[in-house]
Amino acid sequence: MAAFADTFRIGGDLEVRRLGFGAMRITGPGVLGWPEDRENSLAVLRRAVELGVTLIDTADSYGPEVSEVLIAEALHPYPEGLVIATKGGLVRTERGRWPVDGSPEHLREACEASLRRLRLERIDLYQLHRPDPEVPLEDSVGELARLRREGMIRHVGLSNVSVEQLARAQAVVPIASVQNRYSLADRRSEDVLEACERQGIAFLPWYPLAVGDLAMPGGALGRIASARGATPAQVALAWLLARSPVVCPIPGTASLRHLEENVGAAGLELTNEELGALG
Repeated sequence: MAAFADTFRIGGDLEVRRLGFGAMRITGPGVLGWPEDRENSLAVLRRAVELGVTLIDTADSYGPEVSEVLIAEALHPYPEGLVIATKGGLVRTERGRWPVDGSPEHLREACEASLRRLRLERIDLYQLHRPDPEVPLEDSVGELARLRREGMIRHVGLSNVSVEQLARAQAVVPIASVQNRYSLADRRSEDVLEACERQGIAFLPWYPLAVGDLAMPGGALGRIASARGATPAQVALAWLLARSPVVCPIPGTASLRHLEENVGAAGLELTNEELGALG
């Protein structure tokens, strides 16, 4: 296995290897219900830890509840140094929709339920899954601040936010991480990443392997992958790791083979010429 590139301290004290694992896809089709092969999902989680992953990201809405239950089933009692990050603020429907509920009452109930499912006394990183347009952001984040003071949360994170929303949240409670959609092909959160980099906040890009046409034969991504004996996904992850020292990608998969490929990207160091070709 290739060595990890480096580590990052989330919140200043949670040291993790920068290439983590996103546990959304270990659930059933459409991120609903139980996986068709439960034992495979458990094996993927255990293999991730065997490969050195120390950051696993999930949410109560994945399944819903299924991802958190599987994580505890596969890994509890958790090895020392393993950080389990989860999120609250989205609610799943039977039709697969993702309604937002950022009310303080819901967030408290969601956090308490996640603690039970994950078999934890404190969640190292608890993230607001998405701001609720019907609830002032300060009210949602304020409840997470109270949960932090009460010892149920170690660090507070945000997901799917703008620079302005990050600043508003920071006026309420220290923010340890931001999780936005970001990849080689989708850089709309570039300003948020830059704000995180300036402040030393962990940036966890979700959907990090959205490479699209960039991976087509003849494209820069495909050419570099071929020349380096790597997959386009590995090059895309290596680009993210090179993009900023605060970036902690969390690629997800239900495939053992893809998991091992993804982890291997941590040892792929791109040259300045290759980084320039990728833009």
